Amino acid sequence: MHASQVMTRSVVTVPADATVYAAADILLGSRISAAPVIDADGRMVGIVSEADLMNRPETGTVPSRTWLQRLLASDGRLARDYVRSHSHHVADVMTRKVVTAEERTPLHDVAVLMQRHGVKRVPIMRDGKVIGIVSRANLLQGLLAREPFPTDAPFGDDQIRGKVYEELARHSWAADIANIVVDGGTVSLWGHVHSTPAKEAVRIAVENVTGVKRVANNIVVMPSASDGGI
Repeated sequence: MHASQVMTRSVVTVPADATVYAAADILLGSRISAAPVIDADGRMVGIVSEADLMNRPETGTVPSRTWLQRLLASDGRLARDYVRSHSHHVADVMTRKVVTAEERTPLHDVAVLMQRHGVKRVPIMRDGKVIGIVSRANLLQGLLAREPFPTDAPFGDDQIRGKVYEELARHSWAADIANIVVDGGTVSLWGHVHSTPAKEAVRIAVENVTGVKRVANNIVVMPSASDGGI
C-alpha cells in the first residue's frame, strides 16, 4: 500500500503569520496534536505541535535550568530556547525541518520514517504543497483494511496441503516438518524445530495459507547445541 491510499486528505493547517494562541486554538478545536504551517502561497514552511507550545511563561511551564546547565549551554542555544518559549509567533516556535513523503511512498517507508525520526505523522507532499497527512492511526487503518475475512476457499484439502508444503519449503526454520495432514481446512503439523520462535513462525506461516481454517501445531521443540538450548 502507498501513502495516498491511507492518508487523511482534509488537512488542518496553521497560517505562518498566526500567533501561538491561534495555533493552540486550532489544534484544540480540531482535536489534533500537530498541524502543517502554510505560507501565503500555500507552501509548507514547518509544522507546529503541542510539544512546541507546551513550555510557555504564560502557564509557568518553561523548564528551569540548573547553574551547570546554564554554564555549559552556549549563548546561541540559550537565545534559541528563549525565542521558542517566549515568542508569540508560530513562525518562531514551529519545527522547520519536517519529515515528509510523497503520494507513492510505500507505507513501509512511511513507518520507517516515523520510527527513525520519532514523529507521529508525516505530511504527504506534491509540488511543495501538502495534499494529505499520514499518522500512526492511518497506518492502523490501513492494517484493518487488509484484515483477512473467512471465506469458503475454492481449494480442497489436498490443494491446501500442497500449498502448505510449498510455503514451509521457503523457510529454513521449517526444514524438519515431518508430516502435514489436512482435514476440512484444519492443518495438523508434526515434526520438530530447534526453537520456540521457530515453532510459532511455522504456525503463523501455515495460518497465512489461503484456505487454512485452523492449525493443530504438534511440532516438538528440540533445541540445538549451537543456540545454547534456547
